[in-house]
Amino acid sequence: MAYQVAVCGPADCTATDQANALRVGELLAEAGVTVICGGGDGVMGAVAAGVRARGGVAVGVRPGGTRDGASPDLSVTLVTNMGQARNAIIVWSADAVIAIGGSWGTLSEIALAVRRGSVPVICLDGWKILDHDGTPVRGISYAESAEDAVRQALAGSVASTMDDSPP
Repeated sequence: MAYQVAVCGPADCTATDQANALRVGELLAEAGVTVICGGGDGVMGAVAAGVRARGGVAVGVRPGGTRDGASPDLSVTLVTNMGQARNAIIVWSADAVIAIGGSWGTLSEIALAVRRGSVPVICLDGWKILDHDGTPVRGISYAESAEDAVRQALAGSVASTMDDSPP
């Protein structure tokens, strides 16, 4: 079964977030990972572009009842007509979650993934979530770069143990 990584982030993002998402998409596609995202602009569009540039598969889970606004770089577009409730589909379909940048929608995806409890949740240049006493919330790790985020997402996966050497 293919390893699947959700990449979450805002449609209205910074140039740094967009560059990070593009690189994360490239790296995940090179590792043979299926990428799941919200399928729109910003981080979502950039990760899909990175995946497409490396010949990978990017699945977009759209909030509305049509494909309107979907990134042209997606391999597959799923129409849910569920609004932001589609965030649950994104994180529950993933073996790991990478959040890039920050928006309220991204925060909801992080929270859903942490509550799920069985997948790595990695934040890159976004939310720094602290408990009531100022300590980092358990269940979230923080990445220093796109490469670090992907390394953490793939740690322990079948994809991370593969190499290019012939049999």
